[in-house]
Amino acid sequence: MRIVEVKDNKSIEAFRQLPFSIYANDSNWIPHLRQDVEAVFDAKQNSLLKKGRAKRWILYKDQTVVGRIAAFINPRTFNTFDQPTGGVGFFECVQNEQAAFKLFDHAVNWLKSEGMEAMDGPINFGEKERFWGLITKNFDLAPYYGQNYNPPYYVDFFENYGFKKYYGMYIYFRNAHDPLGEKSLNRATALEQDGNYSIQNWSKAKLMNYLEDFRTVYNQAWVGHDGRHELKSVQLKAFAKTIKPIIDERLSWFVYYNGEPVAFYIALPEINEWLSKVGDNLNWWGKAKFLYHKSTHKTKYSFGVVFGVSPEHQAKGIEALIFKKLSEGTKRRDGHDGVIITWIGDFNPKMIRVVENNGARVIREMTTYRYLFDPNKAFERSPLIGARAS
Repeated sequence: MRIVEVKDNKSIEAFRQLPFSIYANDSNWIPHLRQDVEAVFDAKQNSLLKKGRAKRWILYKDQTVVGRIAAFINPRTFNTFDQPTGGVGFFECVQNEQAAFKLFDHAVNWLKSEGMEAMDGPINFGEKERFWGLITKNFDLAPYYGQNYNPPYYVDFFENYGFKKYYGMYIYFRNAHDPLGEKSLNRATALEQDGNYSIQNWSKAKLMNYLEDFRTVYNQAWVGHDGRHELKSVQLKAFAKTIKPIIDERLSWFVYYNGEPVAFYIALPEINEWLSKVGDNLNWWGKAKFLYHKSTHKTKYSFGVVFGVSPEHQAKGIEALIFKKLSEGTKRRDGHDGVIITWIGDFNPKMIRVVENNGARVIREMTTYRYLFDPNKAFERSPLIGARAS
C-alpha cells in the first residue's frame, strides 16, 4: 500500500470518489457537497489557512484507492491545551485495519513533524457545526446537512489504534407537535407576560442585524470553552451568504431583555432531504435540481444549527419559550413536523437538561476522540462548560 498527497485534480477526484464506493450499498448515506469539502482546503475560502496548515492524502492498494485522511493544525486552538493538538478528519477507509492504521500513522508523523503532541478526530478544519465527530450509536439514520456519517467498523479503527473519547456528542429530535410539559409551559407563559422580555423571528431583510445579535450572545455564552475564540463580524458575512437562499424565517428565534439580545435559536430546513436528490455537485445543473426539489417538496424536518443563552439569563425558561413558539408555528403551516437538534456535547450538561426537559430525545450518539502521541501522558476528558481549570 502506498500513500499519495492530494495535490492535483486527479488526486482531488480520487479523494472525492472514495465514499461513493464505500457507501454504494448504504441507502442512508448522503454525500457531502464537493464545494463544501473543497472550501475547507481553499485558502481563498478558509481563513484558517493563512496561519494554519492542512494536508490530505489518499491510500492506494495496487491501483485502487482504499482510504483517505486529512490532517490539520488550527491556529485558533492548537496551543489552547496543555499540549499542542492537531486534528484529523474526512477519514474514509475500506474495512481493513492495516489500511486505516497506515493512514493514522501518516497523519501522526506529519503532525509530529509540525510540533504537535496530540490529535483530535474526526474533526473539521473549521467550525464544529460541520464534519465533526464519529457515529458510535444508531447508524440507521440518514445524516442531516453537514453531519459526518460512517459505518460501524470505523469505531473499531479509532479505538483499536488508541484514540480515546474526548467528549460525547448527542443528536436530539423533538416532535414539533408534542406539547410542552406543564412546568415548561408555565415558565414560557410567564416570560411571555414579563414586559422585560420579548421574542421575535428573524427576517431576511434584516439578516445581518440578527446575525450581529447572534454574535453578541455567542461571544457571551461560548468564548473560552475548548479553544473557542470571539466571533468577528466579518465571519458572519460568509455564513449569511450561505444560508440566505434556504432560510425559513419562522424557524429561528431571538430573545431580548429590555431590547438587548440574550438568546437565539437558529434553525434551517433539513436540506439534505433535497440534496439527497441532487448528488454531491452543486454546479449549475445541481442547483437547478436543488431548486426544483425545493419548490416541489417541503422538508419534513428542520435542524437546529446553533442555540445559545447568555449566562445571566440561563435557567429562566427562555428555552421553553423558544420551543413553545416553534410548536405554535408548526401547527399553522405544512411541513417541519419535527426538529433535529444538532449535537450537544457531554461537556454541556446544562444544555442537555434544557433540551431533555423540553421533550427532546437522543436519536444518535457521536464521539470526538483524542490521541496522545506520548502514551505515558495522562489523558483528560474535555472540561465541562463553566468548570474551573484545576
